Amino acid sequence: MTRISLTVNGITHEHDVEPRMLLVHYLRDTLGLTGTHVGCDTSQCGACTVVLDGERSVKACTMFAVQAAGAEVLTIEGLAHDGTLHPLQAAFREEHALQCGFCTPGMIMAAYGLLRANPHPSEAEIRAGLEGNLCRCTGYHNIVKAVQRAAQEMEAPSTDQAGREGRVFTPVSVAPVAAD
Repeated sequence: MTRISLTVNGITHEHDVEPRMLLVHYLRDTLGLTGTHVGCDTSQCGACTVVLDGERSVKACTMFAVQAAGAEVLTIEGLAHDGTLHPLQAAFREEHALQCGFCTPGMIMAAYGLLRANPHPSEAEIRAGLEGNLCRCTGYHNIVKAVQRAAQEMEAPSTDQAGREGRVFTPVSVAPVAAD
């Protein structure tokens, strides 16, 4: 067993894990975060996509939990804030970018990573950025529309209840540390 510490959705977790435990199984089985789906176990479908260190999308089925030690992991559960959907989640709903929903968490996390790297992607850049995520239901057209919509909304200025102007999108804030 190997002791690891990593931050998932703003909360630090410490556990003893088998060195061969995949990150996807750590998230689902140890932490109970079942939004990260196990699809193909070969990195072909992208259903297990999470964001590592706020910057890049990774497939949790091909990464060991010990490789994520010390990192910050963002899952689909970490996007919504205080019951409010993240602009990507809302755009997927509004643009009918999901049907069965199995690929949706991974698709949204891949889109999140894409928009962090490129806040104003073209349609071609969106399609290229999501090519590692498979959807058997939608035909991708509405997924691309949802990412375009979210990109616009994440950059749009807004006014909060106190009258302060800002952006709709705010990075996930760090929650209090809780050791398991």
